[in-house]
Amino acid sequence: MSENNNDQAQERTEQPTPKRLQQAREKGQVPRSRELNTMAVMGAGAGGFLLFGGWIMAGLRELMITGLTFPGTSQGATGDAVELLSGTVLSALWLLAPMLMLLMVAALAGPALLGGLVFSAEAARPKLERLSVLKGLKRIFSVQGLMELGKTLLKFTVLTGLAITLLWWMADDLLALGGKAPLVGMTEAARKVQIAFLVLTAGLLLVAAVDAPFQLWNHFKQLRMTRQEVKDELKESEGNPEMRARLRRAQQDIASGRMMEEVPRADVVITNPTHYAVALCYSDQPDRAPRVVAKGQDLVAARIRELAAEHRVAICSAPPLARAIYFTTGIGEEIPAGLYLAVARVLAWVMQLKTARRTGGTAPEFPEDLPVPPEMDQTRRNRR
Repeated sequence: MSENNNDQAQERTEQPTPKRLQQAREKGQVPRSRELNTMAVMGAGAGGFLLFGGWIMAGLRELMITGLTFPGTSQGATGDAVELLSGTVLSALWLLAPMLMLLMVAALAGPALLGGLVFSAEAARPKLERLSVLKGLKRIFSVQGLMELGKTLLKFTVLTGLAITLLWWMADDLLALGGKAPLVGMTEAARKVQIAFLVLTAGLLLVAAVDAPFQLWNHFKQLRMTRQEVKDELKESEGNPEMRARLRRAQQDIASGRMMEEVPRADVVITNPTHYAVALCYSDQPDRAPRVVAKGQDLVAARIRELAAEHRVAICSAPPLARAIYFTTGIGEEIPAGLYLAVARVLAWVMQLKTARRTGGTAPEFPEDLPVPPEMDQTRRNRR
């Protein structure tokens, strides 16, 4: 039973993760469809004939006339023949350049349509395992090998059927070409070639429509992962629980250190008086509300009070207001509108306290019964 369970656990039932797909891509393992590539090149050839066929045929006609005509002053010297041949070749290349460029673009676009353009040195590296006879036989008799055989038979059947149909349909016209003038025959032959290209491209389109989805399915099937592999990859990418806990503690320490740096610049620290402490900083802008620069509970609250006392920051005890600010306002946020009036009274007290310290007067009494909405005092959402 345990062996069967182990075998089932190792079945590749999970879809490949983005990391697995990226690793396969770096190795050059991407979906490819030769039939799609062939169809793209054939389609580009057919389109090129439709676009440039007339121009190419006119140019070839001029080349034929020029090539079969020798100047009257020519004595048949070797230099004249070489010059004529080189000029004819260059002219032919110029005529075929648009078609060749179109075919080159199609040859690159075919692979890009399915798996994208990828260059991998690892894929080009020779591997001795590819010479293994056993692995070769396994590939032949695998599902992919049978699919390749079926695809080849389908392509042969479709293209052979279309070719026979075209020849039967064009037989009379093709036989009649021999009795026509050369230029007329060449024009009609070019038209027949265009039709043949279009019909064969349509046949390859049918084959590619079957092959491309299969190649995509087979690619993802080969990259499927076991559940254990998915778990291992997740653990590797995110780290083990102990590492994550240490990372969180380090982040909290850094955030706490930055928060404590803001306490000396605060205007007032409101306490619970022992369980909670929040430090507020007032803005000089009239349209901005006071902002929480630090807050904490228990030991953190005690540290905030110590820093405030060291830097002569005003400290007051207002338990309902301290709890309300602690549970409704995050660090760096402005206090909510429901606490404006209570905090404004605290601000007035802070201003009076600063004046008394500066002039040596009597410290003002802290206002009692600050207007704190009951629902804010009872809120227990921790927004740290």
